[in-house]
Parts: sequence; structure tokens; C-alpha cells
Amino acid sequence: MDIEETHADRRREETRLIAMGSAALVEGFSLIGFETHPNATPQELEAVLKELVRKQHKALVILEHPLACSGTATLTQVRAEGGRIVVVEVPPLHTPNDYHPQVEELVQRILGPSALKE
Repeated sequence: MDIEETHADRRREETRLIAMGSAALVEGFSLIGFETHPNATPQELEAVLKELVRKQHKALVILEHPLACSGTATLTQVRAEGGRIVVVEVPPLHTPNDYHPQVEELVQRILGPSALKE
């Protein structure tokens, strides 16, 4: 095995850290070493996820809420598969109190409307 192959194998085993969303939000992630995509669109999200799937990369993908709700085909596929690509949703930077994750509705249906009240 030559050095090029060993380096490529090591890169394939590394977990990519990716943050996508508003420029203000992803700026903070860039400071801690994330690959960032400021002001990303659903089309850009789809392209990044397709690349991760095609190259079989492991990744932690942080998405700002509007992107996480975009419902792109590959995002739906990645969420259904689980495992190698982990997608985490974060609230919009400027309106965190308006944030309601999708799991909130499921919890309320199972445990009742008062389950999430403080």
C-alpha cells in the first residue's frame, strides 16, 4: 500500500464536521474547526449530503432550523438511514425562542400537551 492510499484511507475514516446556515451562526463553528457553508441553500445542502453519501464519509452536520426543514431528498434519506452521517438541528441565531424542533410534536402526542411545559 502506498502513501497516497494510506492517506486516502485515513481521510475516509475521519469524521467531517460541517455547519450550514446563516453566516452569523456558522462563523462561530468555523472558529472551532468546522467546515462551514454560510447562507447555505437547500440545493447546497443537497449537494453536500450527496457527496458525503457517495464518498461514504462519516460526518456530523449541524443545520440551522430552516435548512433542517427543507426536506431535500438526500436529507430525508440520511435521516432515515442513521449512523454514518449524523444531522443535528440548531435554532436560528436571531430567534431562538421561536424554535420548535420536530421531535417536540411527537413528545406532545405521546406524553400530552403539558409534557414540555416548564
